[in-house]
Amino acid sequence: MERVLDVYKRPYNPENPVICMDESPKQLIAEGRPNQRMKPGRESRVDYEYIRHGVVNVFIANEPLRGKRFTQITEFKTMKD
Repeated sequence: MERVLDVYKRPYNPENPVICMDESPKQLIAEGRPNQRMKPGRESRVDYEYIRHGVVNVFIANEPLRGKRFTQITEFKTMKD
């Protein structure tokens, strides 16, 4: 692990840049019912029902020594699609 972390300590080299990549699927959801605000003598009420609007992939490539970050969001495709 220390060898991997040492990579980030290297000086910037445009011919051999340090690039970190990651991806994460995210659900797109909306509230099923609006929350009810607090009223005198009653706490606010939150309904945890939600409506699913699909899934997307969030991709990120980061070049930390150059201070650049690139992101892309794509629609999630399943094996059935």
